Formats: sequence, C-alpha cells, structure tokens
Amino acid sequence: MAEPLAPGAVVGILGGGQLGRMLALAAARLGLRCHVFDPAPDAPAAEVSAHHTCAAFDDAEALRAFGAAVDVVTYEFENIPTAALDLLEGLCAIRPGREALRVSQDRLTEKDWLTGLGLACAPYADVPDRAAFAAALKRVGAPAILKTRRFGYDGKGQMRVTSAEADLPDAPAILEGVVPFEAEISVIGARGPDGSVACFDPGRNVHEGGILRTTTVPAGLPGSVLTDAVIQTGRILNALDYVGVLGVEFFVVQGGLIVNEIAPRVHNSGHWTQDGCTICQFEQHVRAVAGWPLGDGARHSDMVMTNLIGDDVSRVPDLARDPACALHLYGKAEMRAGRKMGHVNRRVGG
Repeated sequence: MAEPLAPGAVVGILGGGQLGRMLALAAARLGLRCHVFDPAPDAPAAEVSAHHTCAAFDDAEALRAFGAAVDVVTYEFENIPTAALDLLEGLCAIRPGREALRVSQDRLTEKDWLTGLGLACAPYADVPDRAAFAAALKRVGAPAILKTRRFGYDGKGQMRVTSAEADLPDAPAILEGVVPFEAEISVIGARGPDGSVACFDPGRNVHEGGILRTTTVPAGLPGSVLTDAVIQTGRILNALDYVGVLGVEFFVVQGGLIVNEIAPRVHNSGHWTQDGCTICQFEQHVRAVAGWPLGDGARHSDMVMTNLIGDDVSRVPDLARDPACALHLYGKAEMRAGRKMGHVNRRVGG
C-alpha cells in the first residue's frame, strides 16, 4: 500500500459541482490542496480549490497535464468518459478504482452485478428494442419504471409506464418493477486502502419529483433492518475492492431490503454528516483516497437534511436566523427550477 499523502499534497477531482466543492473544503481542513478538472469556468468547486483546469473531458492534452500535477485522482460523478480514465490511469492512482465505475455507469450491469453478489433487487429486464419492451413488461408487470441504462440522475432519464404503447427513449434502456416499499433508506459507507470499512448511520429519504428532498437520521426503523443495510453495504465495498465513500440506496420492504442503486462517490443523502458527526462523509472520502486512517463516523446529533432546490434559496434569510440550522450553499450563480442550490442541516431534539 502506498504511503499516505502528506499535507500539501494535491488531490485531483474530476468534476466541479457541489460535491467537488465540499470535497475540496474538507481536504483544505486536512492541509491538502485540490485541483479540479471541469469544463465550466464557474464550476462551484473551482471557487474553493487551489487549481482549476477548465477543459473538456476529451481534451487529452489537458488531462495529461492534470494527471501530472496531482498525487491522486478521485471524482464527484460517475459518468466520466472511459477514455479520460484510460489516459489518467497511466499517470496517477485513481480512487475509487475503475471497477466501481464499470458497474455503476450502466444500470443493467449494476443490477446484474448486485444480484450476482446475492443481494435482492426489484424485478428488471433489458430493453434493447420495442419487441423486448413488450416481453419485459409482461414479465416485470405494470406499472413499471423505464430508465435509460446510462446518464440518468435526479429523476432524469426515467418514466413510469403502464402499457407497451409507451414511447421508448432513444438509448438502451432497462425496465424495473415498481416495488411497494415501507421506506427508502441509504447507507454512506467508506473503505480505506487497507480494507478497513466504516459506515455512517442509515438515513431515511423522501423524494419529490425524483429529487431527494429530505434525509432524516435516525431513520426510525428497527435496528435489525438498519444493521442489515450496513452489512450489505460492507459486502458491496469489499466486493468492489473499493477505496473511498460510496452511497447505497435501499427500499425497506416486508421481509427485508431491496437494493435500489449504488453511487460510487459522496452522496446527497450523506450531507447530514457535515453537522451530525465529527468526521463527515467528505472528510472520510478524502481520508480514504489520501491513504489516511478512516475517521470515526459516529453520530453525535439527530439531523434532518433538506435540499434547497430552485427558489427554495429565498428561504435562506429565515434559515440563517434559526439557531438549529446549518446552511451549506453551493455558490451557483443561476437559480433554476429543479436545480440544487444548497442544503440545510437542522438539529432536532437535544
């Protein structure tokens, strides 16, 4: 195992959105510098990073210069072009590794991998064409969710279908059965280069319009369910030989858990850790990719995280006056409907 990075070392981050911004802030607390690679000149992470390469992800010359300037590369989103990773892999370590991206970049590959690991998923079927769609709908049942296999997030690239007459996306798709669940929870887990694993308390999630609205911790569910979710997350981390933080979303159903999806990065449902734990998910990820010991993710406060979406930012003055609230704004210049502009962590009880 490589030596841990010393203070002053440079962590390269592919992607400059809000997750990259919060990673850079956490790295700075540990004396590490960040170099962000993102094509947007006003990327939120660039505002708080030591360096910003403003270039496209297919710019080979810029990628080579970036790879030569950093000590390790990580990423804040999973849909990174494979060609960019091929080039960087010969220049520096990439953490988490390529296997996590291979699995998570394609929803069908992800479902096959999870079921191969012995974990439960909702019924699903490949939909390469209309003939396959009709057969898949018979097998999975209606209603169902039709999703593009790649590039979907925050409810994008998916639609609810009830008949074989539905329009198909102009891309390979997967059909997933609708699962009647009691709750959705997520576990934010971390694994270090030495194989050590640490998980934060599972949070209970509520979505609106396909976008996460709130995460509440504690989740208010039986301890046996939460323990099982943590154990399953550990199995996923170990099977991927993962290094870094990973989010796993579960449906709680009668009789157990169904894995909804995995995200090989820091995750929106883990933002509560910034104010509910001594070591938050962002510092935990930086520690892992830098080869430092994982921190103790124990929760010291009960929290409700609420995303500030679109014109929710108009509430900021009132939220700033609430002593139970901690604001985290992303520095995005333009407010748009459905756009995550920030979040607020509210301490509850105690």
